[in-house]
Amino acid sequence: MDNPVTPRAAAPGPRRRDRHGRGMRGPIAPPQVPLAASRAEVFADLVQDSVERLERRWPQLADIDFLVLEVPRLDGPGQVWSDEAVPLGGTLPSRDGRRARVVVYRRPVEIRTKGRDERAALVHEVVVEQVAELLGLTPETVDPRYGED
Repeated sequence: MDNPVTPRAAAPGPRRRDRHGRGMRGPIAPPQVPLAASRAEVFADLVQDSVERLERRWPQLADIDFLVLEVPRLDGPGQVWSDEAVPLGGTLPSRDGRRARVVVYRRPVEIRTKGRDERAALVHEVVVEQVAELLGLTPETVDPRYGED
């Protein structure tokens, strides 16, 4: 090689165009469009919709925290998974000045459903069951439409 090619010096500042001259790619959808929402955000919205639906009938639900966690966890160092089904939700009663909590586990619910409508129905069932357990009522008392398809 008699004539070595020296690399071009990089231009100062940010790159303004891609190598094909069409400009840099932007986001597929603007942030306010539902396409831009993550699965976790969409799931949290389903839980919130269910809670708002129940709060119209049960105003005391405003004193309960509703949480979404990815998966259930083992609380103690000696606990191991059993052959029982993975829970879809759980409750933590109020104590030591902390408010009561209802927890919905996102991944187990998502795995058991195929579409958005089916997922919304299962989320509502889980929320109703957990609220009923926390209030000491039957799910049919909490939501008269519980169990209807």
